[in-house]
Amino acid sequence: MKVLMLVATSVATDTRVLREATTLVDYGHTVHIIGRSVPEDFEPPAGVTVSSVGTSSVFRSEGRPSLAGRKLPAPVRLARWALLPQHRRSAFGRWAAGAVEDAEGREFDVVHAHDFTALAAGEELARSRDVPLIYDSHELWTGLPREHRPTPLADRREKREEAELGGRAAAVLTVGQGVADALRDVHGWNHVHVVRNTFPLVEERPALPERPRGLVYAGRLAAYRELETIAAASRQIDLPITLCGPADQTWLSSFDPGRAEVLGALPLDEASALMVEAGLCLVTHSDRWVNHRLALPNKLFHAVSLGLPVVATDVGELGKTVREYGLGTLYTPGDPQSLVAAVRRAVEGFPELKCNLDAARAALSWPADAARLRAVYVGLSARTDARGEG
Repeated sequence: MKVLMLVATSVATDTRVLREATTLVDYGHTVHIIGRSVPEDFEPPAGVTVSSVGTSSVFRSEGRPSLAGRKLPAPVRLARWALLPQHRRSAFGRWAAGAVEDAEGREFDVVHAHDFTALAAGEELARSRDVPLIYDSHELWTGLPREHRPTPLADRREKREEAELGGRAAAVLTVGQGVADALRDVHGWNHVHVVRNTFPLVEERPALPERPRGLVYAGRLAAYRELETIAAASRQIDLPITLCGPADQTWLSSFDPGRAEVLGALPLDEASALMVEAGLCLVTHSDRWVNHRLALPNKLFHAVSLGLPVVATDVGELGKTVREYGLGTLYTPGDPQSLVAAVRRAVEGFPELKCNLDAARAALSWPADAARLRAVYVGLSARTDARGEG
């Protein structure tokens, strides 16, 4: 099948989109991705082609830097807070219109729309060509944190739109059982399939230390990641703690890391080497938002792919998965003493936790989820073939 993917991201760092696209190519499909402001020097994986639509809006032209993460005067902050919803709608709306225009000259047998921002464009293209639509929901859109002023009318409109357009899709994919159950409850859908953000199995298992030498958090450095709790606990934990990842500079400027070391973003292989050397991974987020309770962070599956035990926040699906497979120890969000105790338990039970990881890796790695993705496309192919014969 000729697959047209739509995603309002730069593609270059979107591991889910690239992993799914590569897997579909491996299964014999062809994939073209229409992304958003894709870097000119980005080279897609073999067999995948990419085109780009810009990110302009009525508030900011293409190429102008975002104000996010910058220190701004109070009046400018207030104006940005008030106008951000309109800016986002304008930017994503213009991208969607450009994506539809880009797709008009292309051949495709299925449209694979990633997230709500691509859903309307994907549904329009699928309907105009009379081909199946797949809606790939990377999180519960209605449960997203809002960083701007409240928009209750727009939120209700988007909820109705997602229910209507996603209900017309041949299949809905999402990242975990928690989000899948929420989508069924919110919209009444019965065509939701789980394809998690797991990592490929590492062919040669890295050699782990006999005992943990440290703890590493590898992810975004920003609010609602429990980093303040980690910093507070660091003063009572003997092991060195490293925090690395892309940062919200405004948040970082007022963050006191305690005894933890803060690094910038690292390439995946360097971050993996740092994690393996330490022996323990911190997989944390807050309990403030619905999506936090439903999420299965990429950080968890990154650790699993390397066979590394985790110390994780006891929140929703994350806590449930760590318990089910014995992947590590858990602590109460916002409680430094609970985190200190969880680290001690992880150190004491390190040999057993490593064995648990060995047993769980096959079930929690990409080959298992690639098979789920393939099954969805096999069903589409069979449906398309039957319609053609009829």
